[in-house]
Amino acid sequence: MSRYRPPQKPGAKYITGEGEKILKEELHQLWKVERPQVTHSVSEAAALGDRSENAEYIYGKKRLREIDRRVRYLSKRLEEVTVVSAPPDDQSKIYFGAYVTLEEDNGNKTRYRLVGPDEIDPRKGYISIDSPMGTQLLGKSIDAELAIDSPTGTRNYFVIDIEYE
Repeated sequence: MSRYRPPQKPGAKYITGEGEKILKEELHQLWKVERPQVTHSVSEAAALGDRSENAEYIYGKKRLREIDRRVRYLSKRLEEVTVVSAPPDDQSKIYFGAYVTLEEDNGNKTRYRLVGPDEIDPRKGYISIDSPMGTQLLGKSIDAELAIDSPTGTRNYFVIDIEYE
């Protein structure tokens, strides 16, 4: 058995203005606040002597690697994303950034927002435009019917409202 994993399809390169702000805040927090603190604690631990048995030093170095990895990812990601701040010209159809209200066959209503893969938050109802539901919603208008395959079976939805900020 091998560990080979086929390469993932790259996610959408779109982000909302709010999402960009959150990523920039995280980058600032990691680079300007956390990393200097961890660097200071690692240097203090290194001054204590034997580094091979110094847990504070070992875990501090590990945390520095994690911070550096995340900082590299955020820096690269912020350079390549396109910020979508204006609503589309045709607001009668579902595009990136839309708030969509869906109704199931049983009458349950759910509100979602189509966002980029960096902004997914199920508690807020933010779903990725790359998700199965997101790809089916793109381009639809009010009264459109969707059939989404889920682990529990196929679920039918009707688009009852589309809003943009």
